[in-house]
Amino acid sequence: MDRDEILKALAHPARLEILNWLKEPEKHFSEQHQSLEFGVCAGQFELCGLSQSTVSAHLGTLLRADLVTTKRIGQWVFYKRNEPVIAEFLAQLHKEL
Repeated sequence: MDRDEILKALAHPARLEILNWLKEPEKHFSEQHQSLEFGVCAGQFELCGLSQSTVSAHLGTLLRADLVTTKRIGQWVFYKRNEPVIAEFLAQLHKEL
């Protein structure tokens, strides 16, 4: 876990919102045709009102920080929160502050 990379990733409001949406995908992505057990398809993040390329950049930043994981099924890429890394980061933050 790279704490500094995570802090950089969390510095943008859109990335925080994406992580928040992924926390309760059934609430925010009920329109998705594929099962949410795989995660949320990249194309579903249009909720944030950003272009697909901007959303992709934000998802890439979250992925590099290890805050999300991906699963590719055919042409689709699905994103899920990486709960173990998030829990470890929060525990470390709590310990250090």
